[in-house]
Amino acid sequence: MRSASRSILTPSFLLCSGILAIAAVSKEFSIYQMGVYFSKSPLPLKASFEKMDEAKLAPYIVQKKNRITNRDVLDSLGTEEYLQWELEDPEVPKDSPLRFCSLFITYYTGNPDMVPHVPDECYVGGGNRKLGGEILQIPIDKNSMPENIRRLIPDTIGIQSVLFSQKSQGLVPTEKELRVQYFFKTNGKYASSRTETRAILGSNFFSPYSYFCKVEWKFYGIDFSDVLYPDKEQVVEGSRKLLSILLPILEADHWPDWEKTNQKSTSPS
Repeated sequence: MRSASRSILTPSFLLCSGILAIAAVSKEFSIYQMGVYFSKSPLPLKASFEKMDEAKLAPYIVQKKNRITNRDVLDSLGTEEYLQWELEDPEVPKDSPLRFCSLFITYYTGNPDMVPHVPDECYVGGGNRKLGGEILQIPIDKNSMPENIRRLIPDTIGIQSVLFSQKSQGLVPTEKELRVQYFFKTNGKYASSRTETRAILGSNFFSPYSYFCKVEWKFYGIDFSDVLYPDKEQVVEGSRKLLSILLPILEADHWPDWEKTNQKSTSPS
């Protein structure tokens, strides 16, 4: 015991310990001086998605507002800030595969998990078979948007479109192809994939906040008792109409103003 105490108290040991302590303090001080934030604070929405103004979605009509009542499912989702609505477009024929739209929006903030939930995996878990996926470029009609909102939205949005094979239940089982679309809004930027979203989250060093939002939708129609799904060209057409209406609502009423928030966080108190 005495020899161990002596070795600890040797000049070389004390010198090394001092150097390490100084390095640790210097590192923390340097990080602080650089304005780097490793732990993020939550950034709330301007208003909850459930408070979305239905009238602004016109011509779409909200036919149903779904809420998750199973606590385990909600815990698995990882957020209580979500919107799950069924929309109907009365401007298209009743038997059009674009007549209805399932819209699912989720929001994560603070130190969010690195984007665990995407349709590529969730739909397969529900019994569908993934056939492929691609990024579709959707032109956005910004003519009727106010200037302050127009500058926040790109002229074209890249979205992920995933193609699945869905087996129907019945006396004669059949398979149909359906497409599910999604994109992310992440720390003020649009992203078309989980990989791109993770890269944006991982490079966010100088803001005390972090968030990402996934916007997911699926078009379908009903012909007699049969469900109809659109092809790729119809998906592009329907997504252009939907996003041209939905994006300015999200930007103006719900998503945080990333630029303004970070200007406030860096301004002297």
